[in-house]
Amino acid sequence: MSPSDASRLLRDTGLPKWALLLALSLALTVFLELFALPASLLIGPMVAAILLALTVGNGKLHVPFWPLQLGQVFVGLMMARTITPDILGTMTKDAPLFLLFIFSVIAIATGLGWLLTRWQVLPGTTAVWGSSPGGASAMVIMSEAYGADARLVAFMQYLRVVFVAVGASVISRLWVATDGAEPPPLVLFPEVDWPAFAATFAFAAICSYGVKRLRIQGGTIIVPLFLGAFLQGLGLLKIELPMWLLAIAYALVGWSIGLRFTRSILEHVARALPRVSACIILLMTLCGCMAAALHIFAGIDPLTAYLATSPGGADSVAIIAASSDVDVPFVMAMQTGRFLVILMIGPMLARFIARRSGLAENPV
Repeated sequence: MSPSDASRLLRDTGLPKWALLLALSLALTVFLELFALPASLLIGPMVAAILLALTVGNGKLHVPFWPLQLGQVFVGLMMARTITPDILGTMTKDAPLFLLFIFSVIAIATGLGWLLTRWQVLPGTTAVWGSSPGGASAMVIMSEAYGADARLVAFMQYLRVVFVAVGASVISRLWVATDGAEPPPLVLFPEVDWPAFAATFAFAAICSYGVKRLRIQGGTIIVPLFLGAFLQGLGLLKIELPMWLLAIAYALVGWSIGLRFTRSILEHVARALPRVSACIILLMTLCGCMAAALHIFAGIDPLTAYLATSPGGADSVAIIAASSDVDVPFVMAMQTGRFLVILMIGPMLARFIARRSGLAENPV
């Protein structure tokens, strides 16, 4: 092969751009980790892909279907791993209290999403998915399966993750004294239970193929989450997901979103930023009022109540709760319960609001 043929092959396959994307993703992720920003493993690659798409152009770059499908399934399994018998027991013991506050937060968030939809701040049901107080990565993945614009949903979800993380960190330091513990460090290469890892990988591959074969809408999150949690609860599957594998999965999801950004989308984001930020602050304020009610009427300590009712960002809330003197099972049970509920009713809410508002689910 001549040098000119090799150069042409590199250009056609986009290898230089992939190398640039990988290097930029690593740099941004490390930078965000210095500030302990939640979801940095996803936000870093997504921002890198956006920068690449808006500056040098993404050309032929797109994330291949099967790696992306498998990466989304790993995200679902990561969430399934958090649904433990202890959390389910806590939810069952105080079911009426949990349901009341879970549905109250969902109702407030949905109402704000409906307002953004009515004001046409964002197109179609994008604002509804973006306002959903569930797992951010799951909402982004599912929103695209149901016709919303994943780019704008990601913008809303991760903007709220940052707001909530900063707010919860400040409250945890000013309101209630912490126990001085530090958040657990990010360990990319932990010890791996290889038989469990092989079983997890095989299960993920089966889920990926089954979702594609059966054409299950939003199935890359729903199927591994519920089936994985069920098998884990029965002791038939140990979900082994080393951080390096999750980092790859997050990068694939982040790249798939970021590479589709255009200048018109960025302009739309800039116009929507003030109103979206105002709605996020209002949502956090109302959730803070609910936390006060939980403290007054149910006797839950203030910080536990605040973290339990924080609207989304369950991973960041978990880190803050672990380094604070709070009831961690209660906090995570409330966060997990709300995520499961929004996962089940989110599509119905989106369709209902779409019909009520008379708007189509078309991206910008």
